Amino acid sequence: MKLILFIFFSCLSFSTISQTSSVSFEENDEKKKDKDEKNIKKSKTLYGIASFYADKFEGRQTATGAIYSHNKLTAACNVLPLRTWIKVTNLRNNKSVIVQVNDRLHPKNKRIVDMSRMAAGQLGYIGRGLTQVKVEVLNIKKAKK
Repeated sequence: MKLILFIFFSCLSFSTISQTSSVSFEENDEKKKDKDEKNIKKSKTLYGIASFYADKFEGRQTATGAIYSHNKLTAACNVLPLRTWIKVTNLRNNKSVIVQVNDRLHPKNKRIVDMSRMAAGQLGYIGRGLTQVKVEVLNIKKAKK
């Protein structure tokens, strides 16, 4: 009888230990994920593919509430916060432009940034449609009126 009780309590304590360890394992995964997200946010330079807005978006409202115009220097980005100023450099020709992030891309879109037509023209890739870019986050604060 003592042997049966011993085995029963051993199994019970083992299952409790295994449940506890799996919970802490999940907590470690969450901490690692949070740490990775913080590293992404702290990153000052990103590399990827840039595209530019289609004409059909002209006059539509952006994620910040502004009305999109292809004649303004703006961009859409899913990685950086809205209203962030960025310097985008075309890696094919080394041309660069400074724009403000005021919209988001479709969640399934793998591109890093979608530029306004004006910005794409200054970067020199309207004919190609897509280009490799370097995106640098700038610390520009708008002057208070």
